[in-house]
Amino acid sequence: MRIDIITLFPEMCSAVLNESIIGRAQKSGAIEINCHQLRDFAFDKHRRVDDAPYGGGMGMLMMAEPIALCFDDICKQTGERPHFIYMSPQGKTLTQDKIKELSEYDNICLLCGHYEGVDERLLEEYIDEEISIGDYVLTGGELPALVLADALARMAPGVLSDDECFEQESHFNGLLEYPQYTRPNVWRGKEVPEVLLSGHHKNIEEFRRRQSVIRTAEKRPDMIKNAPLNSEERIMAEKIISEKNP
Repeated sequence: MRIDIITLFPEMCSAVLNESIIGRAQKSGAIEINCHQLRDFAFDKHRRVDDAPYGGGMGMLMMAEPIALCFDDICKQTGERPHFIYMSPQGKTLTQDKIKELSEYDNICLLCGHYEGVDERLLEEYIDEEISIGDYVLTGGELPALVLADALARMAPGVLSDDECFEQESHFNGLLEYPQYTRPNVWRGKEVPEVLLSGHHKNIEEFRRRQSVIRTAEKRPDMIKNAPLNSEERIMAEKIISEKNP
């Protein structure tokens, strides 16, 4: 997978994405992430990429042409047109299902907005979809782009040691992840559940599944309706929810 990020702050993005698991994955060649300085595609000596909006109003607006030129250059580099995403508070909220969908693309490009946004004509002509990480506004699109890039990168083959590393996590299968424990067996009087020390894999699997259902019902009852539950699990979950909300 290749991820390109169009930004005014490429160093900020690189500083995060070159660390930890994602950084190691880039070095191994499992993924490729490139951060592009939008000002490199500006027209004047001041490298301006924004201007006042027609009709007046507060703030400045990112111009269409520098973004278009940057994206066109990325297309030449990749030899194909990447799926182009604008990180915007007006977009659809990011979910794990959307991450799974996007992980099927070989090339994705993320646009980080700033100021009062982007010239609408660029969005109409170039952007495939807008994505938000929540119903709030940040000073720029870099943090949302980093969130999406990280979530995408860890799904790519060879980034994590095994697919199970993300398949058992919260939201991947419609449920929250089961509680986890490590040494020591007893910490401040609290013991690790005995089944986890038994070595009986089937019992451990059943325990974890049950705990995932319970945890989802308690913490995110809104997820239960669409969760992949059998009849017994659904009855248990609905009972937990009704008891918490009599």
